[in-house]
Amino acid sequence: MSRQTLKKEPFNLIISGVGGQGNVLLSAFVGEALVNEGFMISVADTFGVSQRGGSVTSHIKISKKTLYSSVTLKGKADVILGMEPVETLRSLVEFGNPDVFVIVNPRPVYPSGGVAYPDLDEVKKSIVKLSSQTKFVSATEEALKMGNPIYANIILLGSLVGAGILPISKESMMPILEEHFPGKMLDTNIEAFNKGMELAGH
Repeated sequence: MSRQTLKKEPFNLIISGVGGQGNVLLSAFVGEALVNEGFMISVADTFGVSQRGGSVTSHIKISKKTLYSSVTLKGKADVILGMEPVETLRSLVEFGNPDVFVIVNPRPVYPSGGVAYPDLDEVKKSIVKLSSQTKFVSATEEALKMGNPIYANIILLGSLVGAGILPISKESMMPILEEHFPGKMLDTNIEAFNKGMELAGH
């Protein structure tokens, strides 16, 4: 997708993960970049029972024309950015459709309390089956190579931008990263963002 264009009105992005992964931060960054590019957006974050470890889903509706109600209707997602595989699958089942594009970090976040985690290979197969195109981005693995798993969310942000499915670019995101990450933190987060773009194929 080229800048300043949308495939449809509204264009629905969902960011899914668990508490503590940074969904809300990513939705804020994406929203800010889109507003700076002249789009109208609405954002809604929905939280599961537990703030840390529970489901977190961020809904972003994007338009050039009008401000829409924020929560995505069932089956109407255009892009799902999944920070955790089971949560990605959960969002796909509720909001997906045959045309949805998915980017997913395949690293599980295991539930506490001894709850069994589904077979990861089966989860990944189901994600592929339920989407038109899936990119598996090993964001946590790459973040650990950088020395801290916290960078996984910025790696995923880079992958989302690098995939070319939103009307924002690296140039759109740089001022936002500069604003939010002072000093040496900026260099590391730009490195993470660039790694994400590389993993997305750009």
